[in-house]
Amino acid sequence: MKSTWSIRLVRALFFALFVFTGITIALGFQQPAWIGATTGACIMGLLLVLDLLFARFSLRDFSHATFGLAIGLFCAWLITRIGVFQLIYFQSMLDGDAVRNVVEILIYTSLAFFGVTFALRSDRDQFALLIPYVRFRRDGLEGEPLLLDTNVIIDGRISAVIQTGFLTGALVIPRFVLDELQRLTESGDPQKVIRGRRGLEIMEKMRMADDLRLTIHEDPPGNFRDIPVDTKLVSLARELNARLLTNDENLAKVARLRGIVVLSFNDLAISLQPQLNPGDELSLSLTKAGKDKHQAIGYLPDGTMIVVNNAAAHIGQTVEVAISGALPTSAGRLIFAELKR
Repeated sequence: MKSTWSIRLVRALFFALFVFTGITIALGFQQPAWIGATTGACIMGLLLVLDLLFARFSLRDFSHATFGLAIGLFCAWLITRIGVFQLIYFQSMLDGDAVRNVVEILIYTSLAFFGVTFALRSDRDQFALLIPYVRFRRDGLEGEPLLLDTNVIIDGRISAVIQTGFLTGALVIPRFVLDELQRLTESGDPQKVIRGRRGLEIMEKMRMADDLRLTIHEDPPGNFRDIPVDTKLVSLARELNARLLTNDENLAKVARLRGIVVLSFNDLAISLQPQLNPGDELSLSLTKAGKDKHQAIGYLPDGTMIVVNNAAAHIGQTVEVAISGALPTSAGRLIFAELKR
């Protein structure tokens, strides 16, 4: 992840290197040392300006651009080698060599430009058209970073789930997510204040845990702060090739449309609900009366409601029941059971 102090250190070291190199070269040409130092400083200044302009240009973008440049130059080389300039039309021209050089330069620069731009607009999987099986050679999902949304941090289950081993990879928390938690603690709404404080407390516990790899991703410079948080999360997940962990269903849908792997504790909880079939037996604590007079209701640990027939007299007791059937509803499955004889 990006580290401001390390980038500044590298810039300072290279600035000193350029100044020292400029002085050495100037002295070698019998020129004053200050000329070499100034020249080296100016060159490094130009590089710093370019570095700021490319602040949002990642290593993946650079690799894509390099690959696209190589493809463009190779295509240009093929075009200039098919013998077009050997035609009589070009051979009979008085300045045929000059025309040939100009045309070749245009071909190389044009295809190099399109190669770079096409590559930057392409996803990694699209390179499978050129490199067979690259799509199946993707990094394992367990090694990809895990980008956390604000609601997942406030949820509080992230530490326990990771300690079970079901989730692996470095945890990445964007700076704007921390800023959102801070804004919640400073809001006037008591409920938001509680949620914000709980999120910050969970963050502190995660930071102190030795078995968790936690990284804070700093916001890039520019107008990035003006973009909605959900949009920033999706863009950052694509930039880092990270999985997105969120309980926000709308955000999850948008992220999946963008080709991002989305994980959700809600989906995990639903998938882990016990599948009870007719004939299964279990112990159930009956807590209240049902809709009909003879019915009693109990709940499984995950909140699933079970309606037990002819059990009204056993409310407040734990009884053995046998599943008799299930009825799908908009809120989930409504399970019916009978007292075990």
